[in-house]
Amino acid sequence: VQLQASGGGLVQAGGSLRLSCAASGRTFSSYAMGWFRQAPGKEREFVAAIGRRLSTFYADSVKGRFTISRDNAKNTVYLQMNSLKPEDTAVYSCAAEETTGRVYAPELINEYHYWGQGTQVTVSS
Repeated sequence: VQLQASGGGLVQAGGSLRLSCAASGRTFSSYAMGWFRQAPGKEREFVAAIGRRLSTFYADSVKGRFTISRDNAKNTVYLQMNSLKPEDTAVYSCAAEETTGRVYAPELINEYHYWGQGTQVTVSS
C-alpha cells in the first residue's frame, strides 16, 4: 500500500483544514487508517484512526475538534480539523494497517506497517 497525504498549510488559530490521504491498492476497505503528527523536538503522537467497520478513535487533545472519515470508493481517508490551535502545528502523516480478523490498537505507532510522507500543518496565533 502506498499512501499520499495532502492538504496541509498555514492557517490562523481558530481556522480549519482538511487533510487527505490517498491510498493505492484494491483492498483499501480492509485497512484501518490512522493519522499521526510530530511537532519539532517531540515524538510522533497519535491523532485519530478509523477502522474497517468505521469505528473512530481520537486523541483526547483533538476530540470535538477533529473528525476522521473515509471514502472507500476513492481509497481516501480524511482528517477535518476545526478550531485549530498553535499546539496543533506539526507534520501530519497517515498510516495503514490490514486488520482483517484481528484486534488492533489504533493509537499505537507500531500497529501500522504502511506510512505516507507527512504534510505540514502550521497554526499561527
